[in-house]
Amino acid sequence: MRKILFHLNCFEQGGAERVVSNLANWLVQEDYEVLAATQWQGKEEFALDPRVRRIHVGLRPEDEGRGRIAKIFLRFRYLRQLIRSERPDVVISFTRRPNYRALIAAIGTKTPVITAVRQDPKSYYNSMADRILIPLLYPRAAGCVFQTREQMESFPKALQKRSAIILNPVNDKYLDVPEGGKKEKLVVQSGRLVEFKNQAMLLRAFVKVHEKHPDYSLKIYGPDSFDGTRERLEAIISKNHAGSYIALMGGSDFLEKELPKAAVYAFSSDYEGMPNALLEAMTMGMPVVATDCPCGGPRTVIAHEVNGLLIPVGDEKAMENGINRLIEDQQLAQRLGRQAHRIREKINGQAILLQWKSYIEEILQGQR
Repeated sequence: MRKILFHLNCFEQGGAERVVSNLANWLVQEDYEVLAATQWQGKEEFALDPRVRRIHVGLRPEDEGRGRIAKIFLRFRYLRQLIRSERPDVVISFTRRPNYRALIAAIGTKTPVITAVRQDPKSYYNSMADRILIPLLYPRAAGCVFQTREQMESFPKALQKRSAIILNPVNDKYLDVPEGGKKEKLVVQSGRLVEFKNQAMLLRAFVKVHEKHPDYSLKIYGPDSFDGTRERLEAIISKNHAGSYIALMGGSDFLEKELPKAAVYAFSSDYEGMPNALLEAMTMGMPVVATDCPCGGPRTVIAHEVNGLLIPVGDEKAMENGINRLIEDQQLAQRLGRQAHRIREKINGQAILLQWKSYIEEILQGQR
């Protein structure tokens, strides 16, 4: 039986956390022994199968009075102790700091580490520390899982040769949504209210859409990130007297019921990794207009005018025109939605699990 140790900060609801929780839950059902080493417990976390062993490797109560450098050292130390005691076949880490932590903690243990890069490297791996640590540590990785080729090409070439591109799996509830159905005069988006998702651009574009199509409204589903974005969006709504047709809906556990009612799904991010929200909308057969943002997530899954519309990042006029086009050309919208729906063949849970299992075995058998 293979023993896999996942390492990430926590299981608080987010894209990387969703993927790890899904993988961990699937792998224990496939007779893998799975451990999840985390730094802390989040307030609202994804559920784990009881067979997944959750282990705390973050700071302990007695560590709180220590200095910053000491705390950094202790985080590495606790993870290293766990690797030595459990002797997993492989450590799989997700996101920037856990990747560094796993690569350092595993030095001298002979335990291979597979890192997973989720964000746009140009936005998240651009500090002086990153410029030092990436060439120093990432060549030590046994492999790395990226979501797009653009992500991969930002890392050392030697690592690229033993890496893989694997998309995010979508939750089964989005796979069960039937095609077709009566559409409301509605445009939607889902995702946290956060600056890089540039919902402000979408709101300004939709004000113009509404001038041409006053019977259409916009709903944005997603929790507040408390970075001031919600307040800025509310100010735009107030300034344009748009409260009657633009609504910030907050988070929802029933997006598979709410989103498919809409005629158009609009994605406005300035940068992302592989956006789960966009994949979910496509899986449900929604016609989408999306920014072609780095690091290439939308471009990886959307062929322009084949299964969606791609527009330049930050282009308010292009967003306005794209939404108008899908509202006014129902035949195009239906065709794009049907083609988008086919992505479920590639990103259902079983398909993604098989890719991960195959890649893990290739790494462990030295085939990469």
